[in-house]
Amino acid sequence: MKISILAVGRLKSGAEQTQFNRYFDLFNAAARNLKISPISVVEIAESRSGSVEERKDEEAEALLAKLGSSRLVALDEQGQMLTSYEFTAMFSRLRDEALDVAFAIGGPDGHGEALKQAAHFQLSLGRMTLPHGLVRIVLTEQLYRAVTIMQGHPYHRA
Repeated sequence: MKISILAVGRLKSGAEQTQFNRYFDLFNAAARNLKISPISVVEIAESRSGSVEERKDEEAEALLAKLGSSRLVALDEQGQMLTSYEFTAMFSRLRDEALDVAFAIGGPDGHGEALKQAAHFQLSLGRMTLPHGLVRIVLTEQLYRAVTIMQGHPYHRA
């Protein structure tokens, strides 16, 4: 199983990069035992088009061009909210089916309709709009949490 994070924009150096790297490294170390490849991160530039819809459409097209054959999970505030255990169950099913998965993080305007339509699943981390860097951190932490739950590790305890 291969995991990709497809993101509009770059994660700047500093506290967000440090936190992301922490969970990125923890996930990659723990995932080896489950035969899951290290996370790959693909960043695309934000569109500079004049209208919101054009920006979203251009970014969607660029993200979809990077997708390959992976199952697409679009992170979107209008998506379905899952508990960590429900997220783990979904993630585990994808792994058991030997499916690669790509998590798409949109730009400041959100995802274009083409990307939403192509998504296997739309996932919400909450109804609030979150900054790009924080979404990456929370997603990567939840991926790490999922592999620890799958391994019966105590990290996942509330």
